[in-house]
Amino acid sequence: MSANRPTIKTFGCRLNIWESEVMRKQAEAVGLSDVVIVNTCAVTSEAEKQARQAVRKLRRERPDTRIVVTGCAAQIDPDSWSEMPETDHVVGNAEKLTFMPWQQLAEQSLPERQVSDIMERHDVPHHIFDSFDDHTRAFLQIQQGCDHRCTFCIIPFGRGLSRSVPVKTVIESARTLIAAGSVEIVLTGVDITSWGDDLPGRPKLGMLVRQLLDEVPEMARLRLSSLDPAEMDAPLMSCLETEARLMPHLHLSVQHGDDMILKRMKRRHLRRDILRFVSEARRRRSDVVFGADFIVGFPTETDNAHYASLSLIEEADLTHLHVFGYSAREGTPAAQMPQVDKMVIKSRVAEMRAVGDRQRDAHLTRRCGGVDMMLVEKGKTGYLSGFEKAVLPKNLYINAGSLLPVKLEAVQQGVMQVVPLVSTPARRST
Repeated sequence: MSANRPTIKTFGCRLNIWESEVMRKQAEAVGLSDVVIVNTCAVTSEAEKQARQAVRKLRRERPDTRIVVTGCAAQIDPDSWSEMPETDHVVGNAEKLTFMPWQQLAEQSLPERQVSDIMERHDVPHHIFDSFDDHTRAFLQIQQGCDHRCTFCIIPFGRGLSRSVPVKTVIESARTLIAAGSVEIVLTGVDITSWGDDLPGRPKLGMLVRQLLDEVPEMARLRLSSLDPAEMDAPLMSCLETEARLMPHLHLSVQHGDDMILKRMKRRHLRRDILRFVSEARRRRSDVVFGADFIVGFPTETDNAHYASLSLIEEADLTHLHVFGYSAREGTPAAQMPQVDKMVIKSRVAEMRAVGDRQRDAHLTRRCGGVDMMLVEKGKTGYLSGFEKAVLPKNLYINAGSLLPVKLEAVQQGVMQVVPLVSTPARRST
């Protein structure tokens, strides 16, 4: 990395990736270089632990560099981060997206802590830029915050209430990214299926997707980040059915397969709702692929409840799993419920990940012999339309960011081996 650029360490979600890019550009605009910005995540206690370890390591490696900690973990508990001797400044989630703290840092006037009450925020900072550092896919924020109160989740207290980015701003941002060379845009936020609830007329996510596809015809691929299955709307399902540029990969915030656990989580769906939704989506689009978040070891989870999650994965044919072992978050209702033994959680996580690996490999095997478009990333790797990871032969050189037609040849260690269907520049791998 150039010595004239700030170092940014990003943890967590795609929204954090977008926000890190905002901070990078703000910091560069005021000439900041010898600074490290750690953009933390608070979705699990393990995520916060990893961020703290990273801060300590960064201080050992760069003892004279200013370290700024921001993100959800810093927003929720700024005192504990300020007390870390390795931390120079703590900046809140609202402040980090403004110009002021980075200007103050350049002028040596930034206070040790600049964190406001995120629940008082009713706006979404608008930032339009044309590229992402180290990413071939372009992330586009359309929403912030969350109005729901799942019993396991602390994130609303780090992000505030749900706020939507206006349609015109989203379209302008997309056009800027596409004009600069991006071929795939990922719509991101904390709870993107709630987009529009605070806008005039309460438009739905499907309307935004439809308008984006219509008004930015040069956009090759549009992808959605995590979706709440309780809020899927008819226009979005129509886009899935009729618009090939909307990628056929839907990542669902499922969390569990047992109805009693879902109720204790205060989720707004039940097991039958997941099955009904995936069935309807497949009826509309045969190549749709589903990812899902699952929490293992939620308080009171029995063996039977755990098996309900395992059977849901297979019955719904969920392919790309994000499996999290439950860890209590102070300040959440679930932390006060009867906890499951940590070793039991560890064993169940391993079992669920093994099921997920089998589901993924079976899906990839079914695809072998077909063709698809691959978005090439660094090295020889990239992603197919269903967000399957793919790798090119070693003797080929393809520019990162290229959209390449490929034949799906074989599966090795959970990765699709592909070959181009067009003539490509070749060279020996070094």
